[in-house]
Amino acid sequence: MNKNHLTRREFLAAASTGTIVAASGGIAAYANPGKKAGKLAILGGKPVRTKRWPSWPIWDKSAEKPIISVLRSGKWFRGSGTKVSEFEKKYAELMGAKRCLATASGTTALMVALHVLGVDAGDEVIVSPYTFIATYNVVLLAKALPVFADTDPETFQINPDKIEERITKNTRAILPVHILGLPANMDRINAIAKKHNLVVIEDACQAWLAEWRGKKIGTLGDLGCFSFQNSKHLPAGEGGAVVGNDEEIMDRCQSFHNCGRPYGSVKKTSGYPIRGSNSRMQEFQAVILMSQMKRLEKDTARRNENAHYLTSRIKDIPGILPHKLYEGVTRAAYHLYPFRYKKEHFNNIPRSKFLSALSAEGIPCSGGYGPQYKDGLIEEALNSVGYKRLYSRERLKRYRRENHYPDNDQLCKEAVWFSQTLLLGTKRDMDDIADAILKIYENRDKLA
Repeated sequence: MNKNHLTRREFLAAASTGTIVAASGGIAAYANPGKKAGKLAILGGKPVRTKRWPSWPIWDKSAEKPIISVLRSGKWFRGSGTKVSEFEKKYAELMGAKRCLATASGTTALMVALHVLGVDAGDEVIVSPYTFIATYNVVLLAKALPVFADTDPETFQINPDKIEERITKNTRAILPVHILGLPANMDRINAIAKKHNLVVIEDACQAWLAEWRGKKIGTLGDLGCFSFQNSKHLPAGEGGAVVGNDEEIMDRCQSFHNCGRPYGSVKKTSGYPIRGSNSRMQEFQAVILMSQMKRLEKDTARRNENAHYLTSRIKDIPGILPHKLYEGVTRAAYHLYPFRYKKEHFNNIPRSKFLSALSAEGIPCSGGYGPQYKDGLIEEALNSVGYKRLYSRERLKRYRRENHYPDNDQLCKEAVWFSQTLLLGTKRDMDDIADAILKIYENRDKLA
């Protein structure tokens, strides 16, 4: 990955510290009708914005008494407490799922789901290359191959047209990622999975309350996984969850995440009847999450309203291509707001210079993910003793040869992100973003 890129979490942390329709000519106008572009801030001019953006996370003081009560009780472990179970019930209801299992992180949620649904050493898993690295790290930790299907640049999601060509006799699962909180095409993905008898594990770690045809993301596959890390819309510092509708599968998830102890249909044949890990959530984390749930619906509505308005303001600026949502998306989560920057419309100004100019105008931004499959992570796994035992030399050679994703590579060169915290602002704040982009476009000749 380009070292000049901020990581997603570094970008979100940095972003936390820091009305007029398109004109008839087709280019968005300034929110202030009398306003002129002015000198770019990066060249010594006055920035569009000097006010701070909303910070994150936002603490609810009403949660302090319950947390102190838990800490004083000494019942910090879910085995002796009640708060984690209470959260699981409430989150399942919120998602419209039968069951929820709280975990230590989104990564451990994915690890639990992969194991319980039978992804094992020597298997292959279809996954998007445009995602946080944890999505395919967990596949590698299962000693399986993460087989990437190229990205649809317009939606930033896995391209359903590229999935079937990547399926082999060893493919066990499809792991779609609703990256940035924008839903993947679940109709197409589930149809392909059914055709090839594959399980579907939704990585919904950035997609709380997003919907596909009125159903919550994370409930459309065999299992769905969520993250509650500090930057997330439902934060607890760390934490995660698995949701599902099959009681027997969820019993196995419960057992596996708790050291293999028996649970429900996982009968007691010994002290620990199945292999397991310790992926448990702590009691005080559950209290924080139940407090944060109170604001989730309202915040999600605000992010969507602001995202749609921002799109209307910037979509006609040449070289700015906002993301598209699939027809089946009834609501997005907008963990991040993305668009593509086409430098040929900006006198071929490199994206890095565009990002610097935008930041100077008071708009925190990032270039997002790079092509992480070129960072050495994949080679480290393929060169390990275990992978050389599990996979033939011919398969690994073919895998390396196929490790080329032109659409994703191009997206990684063009993407621009705004943090979800920006979308918690006002309509006037969205105007500041649009005005800053337009200001750069109108001064593009001065940056060349």
